[in-house]
Amino acid sequence: MAVMFRGNSLKDISWNEFQALRPAEKAPMLTSGGHPYHILFSQQFDREFLNRIITLATMTRRIAKTRGGLLYLQGLLAEKRAMLYFVQPSTRTFLSFFSACEMVGLKPGEVRGTSTSSELKGESPEDTVRTFSSYFDLIVMRHPEAGFAERIAWLLSTTERPIPVVNAGSGKDQHPTQALLDIYTLQRSFEEVGGIEGKTVVFVGDLARGRTVRSLSRLLALYPGVRLVFAAPPSLQIGDDILAELREAGVPVQLTDDFHATIPEADAIYMTRLQDEWDIAGESQKIDLRRFSFGVEHLPLLKPNAALLHPLPRRGEIAVEVDHDPRAVYWRQVRNGMWIRAALMLMIFHRDAEIDRYYEDLTS
Repeated sequence: MAVMFRGNSLKDISWNEFQALRPAEKAPMLTSGGHPYHILFSQQFDREFLNRIITLATMTRRIAKTRGGLLYLQGLLAEKRAMLYFVQPSTRTFLSFFSACEMVGLKPGEVRGTSTSSELKGESPEDTVRTFSSYFDLIVMRHPEAGFAERIAWLLSTTERPIPVVNAGSGKDQHPTQALLDIYTLQRSFEEVGGIEGKTVVFVGDLARGRTVRSLSRLLALYPGVRLVFAAPPSLQIGDDILAELREAGVPVQLTDDFHATIPEADAIYMTRLQDEWDIAGESQKIDLRRFSFGVEHLPLLKPNAALLHPLPRRGEIAVEVDHDPRAVYWRQVRNGMWIRAALMLMIFHRDAEIDRYYEDLTS
């Protein structure tokens, strides 16, 4: 049976009314019984939620290390099914969600591209997704259209069988679960040096169209003392909307086009690739991004306890030779995505308390 809303509900508001709200006003409508329900944008997460999901992901990871623990996890959501609706190319995010589903027993189905659905016959995307809701208990979607996941969440919430929607990447703006796994990776990297608070994080590359950067920077604003540096060519610099949100939250920010000068001060560096799939006429191919790359010659400049991240795929922004340095955590970042998404699905279906109990028995 699908989880029903309690309190404020999307079924009680029109799409135009919902669309006009600020994220903070939308957030209460995306929960169910104190748990997350729809996962649409990074602004719906607060610090308490981040602390909880980080702890839950770590417990889930440790439980899965034994055969008995893994079998226990796989039984938690064995009665549920998830549709992975990925009509935008993806490798890591798709496999991460697929593996997370298997980890907690969710049976995954998949549609990877409109050429394999009735959209090829002219069916609207909305009707396609509503069809999925007849067969599945959760929809994870990656879509090139900004705001599409929000529209589907609202639409399904007004039907006789509402089910949760998880945004796995929407347009150029939001990628909330990537932001969660990035926060988890940073927290694990800084466990022995005071956590994320007070750290300087440098974002590098195509920041204007990098939805991972946009989502993560919003979450970092929840950590006191964090300072954010955005290193990019002027035409690819972070958007004014993000800067306004950060300044309103009191986060110190710096804009620069001299990335290499920022390396010695960075506690974490978040590299990104050129997002040229959003180009209309190939404009960004004319931009020289070599000054925004990280090679072995830069390792001596990096702090001993720093972390080097990348959401991947990479296209030369980080030299392959850097992979062997312990501060390069981007492959750990990939694996962390499976754990954080497994934890998220357990929370959506109110099974996280069972993880608490099992872990307490395991460690007592």
